[in-house]
Amino acid sequence: MLLNFLYQTLWQIAPPFIRRYLRRRARQAPAYLAHWNERFGQPHPAPMQKAIWVHAVSVGETRAAEPLIQALQQHFPNTPLLITQTTPTGRATAETLYPQAQCRYLPYDKPSYIRQFLHEHQPRLGILMETEIWPNTLFLCHQHGIPMFMANARLSEKSQQGYLKARSLIRPALQTLLGCYAQTEADAERLRRIGAAHVTVCGNSKYDISAPAAMHALAADFKQRIGNRPVVVAASTRFYQQQDEAALLLQAWQAYRGNALLIIVPRHPERFQAAFSSAEQHGFKVQNRSDNTPVHANTQIWIGDSMGELFAYFLAAEVAFVGGSLVDSGCHNMIEPIACGLPTLFGPSTYNFAAAAASAVASGAAVQVADATAWQQQTAALLANPAARTHMAAQAHGFIRQHQGASARMAAAIGASIAATKPT
Repeated sequence: MLLNFLYQTLWQIAPPFIRRYLRRRARQAPAYLAHWNERFGQPHPAPMQKAIWVHAVSVGETRAAEPLIQALQQHFPNTPLLITQTTPTGRATAETLYPQAQCRYLPYDKPSYIRQFLHEHQPRLGILMETEIWPNTLFLCHQHGIPMFMANARLSEKSQQGYLKARSLIRPALQTLLGCYAQTEADAERLRRIGAAHVTVCGNSKYDISAPAAMHALAADFKQRIGNRPVVVAASTRFYQQQDEAALLLQAWQAYRGNALLIIVPRHPERFQAAFSSAEQHGFKVQNRSDNTPVHANTQIWIGDSMGELFAYFLAAEVAFVGGSLVDSGCHNMIEPIACGLPTLFGPSTYNFAAAAASAVASGAAVQVADATAWQQQTAALLANPAARTHMAAQAHGFIRQHQGASARMAAAIGASIAATKPT
């Protein structure tokens, strides 16, 4: 009771501080100022109603929802689609992937904001991608009779410890879920410990994602611009806890003596210019992808300053590195480059993808490195050994096939649950 009282009190005083935070973020990423009213419970001018509502915080969750949404449409044909996000990059990704959907920000978890959202949209059902636990949202959905599910659910040991400290608030909210579909048994057990009910292991929908035709076409364009040179892509590099992952990679890449082009794709748009400047400071010849010009023969670093094109970079490359793993932010999605048949490397921090990382390494589809120097050495060795790359590509395809099917399983479970709750 005390924790809930404190939580509700926090939401009475938090909005002015959140507005200040968003203005500060907007200094580097102006998109944070767009669609401002959606975050603070203002009426939507044309709310889509009776839709399948999917909440996907940012880019990774939004992409992971795609095969699940395709599977759900088999169970709920002709039902409209509402996609909510928290970040501008997530919203931009959703608008690209789901042109048929209404895309908007989910309001913050203040009761009056959520009541307005639910009143105007009246979702048929709601799905929270991965582990989004907003107590007021879940309680109010329960009060309004909106069936809620958590899909692709994962929970690291670190996050579990945090949630356990607020278990008296979190557990009742999780008890309102009709289904909680975990990626692994370890995730399922941790979710049960913090109070989740109706937990089932279904797997990870990210294994069901494939590169769309447009990305294959763009990759061909990239290859034409680059010419007959090997390509290494460092995807989703992070600036985290005052560590610049792109700078660590660039420093290590100075020891490379071949003619491969290194593509660095920062995770966040506000880091594009910083990556370009860092490459120049390390003595490299640099170009931006946004220049839309051929890559010069003497260009050593190409900055992937674009959004929604990771698949194209992967399809144009010989070797991939997955960011967020040399800095301690838990790694980003290594499944996508592996699905493209790329020999894939990542660093020591993988807690966001612990099961996938361990399985990928065990299968021979990926290599885990200790630091940036080891990354450079391993990458150079793979570039010099086409047979090793071919072997890893074969292992990658087998690894992906082995783990597919989660989207269909989750969609079937949601469809069955909705059918069971219909009045007779």
